[in-house]
Amino acid sequence: MAAGSQNLQGRRVLVTGGASGIGAAIARRLAADDAAVVIADIQGDAAARLGDEIAGTGIPLDVTDFERVAESVAQHGPFDILVNCAGVDQHAFFTQTAPNDWRRLLAVNLESVFNTTHAVLPAMQAAGWGRIVNVASEAGRLGSRGGSVYAAAKGGVIAFTRSIARENGRKGITANVVAPGPIDTPLLRQAVGDAGDKLLGAMTGATLAGRLGTPDEVAAAVAFLVSESAGYVTGEVLGVSGGMGCGA
Repeated sequence: MAAGSQNLQGRRVLVTGGASGIGAAIARRLAADDAAVVIADIQGDAAARLGDEIAGTGIPLDVTDFERVAESVAQHGPFDILVNCAGVDQHAFFTQTAPNDWRRLLAVNLESVFNTTHAVLPAMQAAGWGRIVNVASEAGRLGSRGGSVYAAAKGGVIAFTRSIARENGRKGITANVVAPGPIDTPLLRQAVGDAGDKLLGAMTGATLAGRLGTPDEVAAAVAFLVSESAGYVTGEVLGVSGGMGCGA
């Protein structure tokens, strides 16, 4: 699927966590497909730079702040398409973590999806058209050794997305999940920390493809799910993981 192959002209898109990694690839891809893209990221300067690059808009936003999310959507929306990509990870066994770690992981990876979805849905319902794509993880389906709370949050994203799909299927709105496996991003390399190449090698070995994925490969899946071509696809989980989730 080549960049620009989906026609999103006239569609307004909100991409959270869009300043780097997978989110940045998604923002670039949807802009290439002629969407008007708003990049929301806690790294406001990086979001602004990318917004300038793709002729979109970059805004600073803490997606864990319900009121601030609502204000930003009111200011920059309404949105036809929502892509939730904001996320944080931490590689540690559960007994090595503490409640502050849990709260942070749940707030960024799961509660932020509640916040943005709550803010954008009324306008989508009024328009009778909308696309929501939440970037979860194969960890949400398979579990994660050394990432139990992260996996729990991503599993929650999957269940939440399917529930939103059920609530809005007759309103012209689709809601789907993209579940990446090991994707070569700064977030992944930061998460593995001192384990470094050994852990990355184990992740690569768990895929059928035998390699790390790229952010552009995730972006291609998102581009399909937000397009007119995917109007009959909702409540689904699309793995982009080199076969890591095969059979899950």
